[in-house]
Amino acid sequence: MNILITGGSGFVGSNLINALTDSNVILNIDKNESKWHKSLSKILNINDEENLNKIQFQADLLIHLAAEHRDDVKPKSLYQEVNVEGTKNIIKFAESKNINSIIFFSSVAVYGFADKGTDESGIINPFNDYGSTKWLAEVELNKWYKKDPKKRRLIVIRPTVIFGPRNRGNFYNLIDQVASSRFLMVGRGENFKSLAYIDNVIDFVSKTLELDEGNYCFNFIDKPESNMNMIMSVIYKALGKNKPKIYVPFFIAYTLAKLLDILSFMSRKQFSISSIRIKKFCSDTSFETSVSKIGFKSKYSIEDVIKKTIDYEFNNPKKDDTVFFTE
Repeated sequence: MNILITGGSGFVGSNLINALTDSNVILNIDKNESKWHKSLSKILNINDEENLNKIQFQADLLIHLAAEHRDDVKPKSLYQEVNVEGTKNIIKFAESKNINSIIFFSSVAVYGFADKGTDESGIINPFNDYGSTKWLAEVELNKWYKKDPKKRRLIVIRPTVIFGPRNRGNFYNLIDQVASSRFLMVGRGENFKSLAYIDNVIDFVSKTLELDEGNYCFNFIDKPESNMNMIMSVIYKALGKNKPKIYVPFFIAYTLAKLLDILSFMSRKQFSISSIRIKKFCSDTSFETSVSKIGFKSKYSIEDVIKKTIDYEFNNPKKDDTVFFTE
């Protein structure tokens, strides 16, 4: 199969190409150079319609990963420009090349601060530009599918926080704070957190390749979920540390973070702590998923892969290893 991937130079894309390259022909287009797959990649911005249309690669499947996703993207107009307008460009390209199968990586951010147990039919209520523009991209892709539903296949994957070795995202930062004794628990830790391990995500993408034409949407969460107390216990144990019993009440941390927000606005300086991050940390992000309906079950448990990630990154670190910086 010929597979065109957008945004494949990042953490998910690089691991995905590793998994797919043996039995498929891959072309990755990304505005950034690929660290692992230079020979399979072309540096190209999906908003560059002129050069996008010059691509001669005839794909059977398009996997759309390219997006602006960090919390601190500036200017904020980039969310709309890349996530929505860029997706429209990709749709035009797919139509011009007669590509009838698209896998799109969206996000559970489309639900915002959702009720515990929200599934794929949950209310769309994003709280930030990333979530709202991911949803708008989904809307455009659904329009594309509806134009020829008998021939087309659209698979929307809404993952939660993806982590694993080499990922320098929020979950890594949390572990790093514990490892360096800079972490202080906010809240009682009774809130549940959905997580997704990179190898499980890649396995799921491979499973979806078996699906027939149709319109599919899947939340991706590794089950069973754990609350923050349980997650922190695993992290402390894997690092060989004792878990402290003290914590900062949410309302105190949130109030202080609000003051930092004001200071950040006035000074134009970005701080690592913000009210939205405190709220996200202490909120439930617990989702249901229908992945079992297509016969998929995650191979690796969350407890095991947290330990595996910590062993790789902290207990036996690879000092010169390639890393990927994400949110």
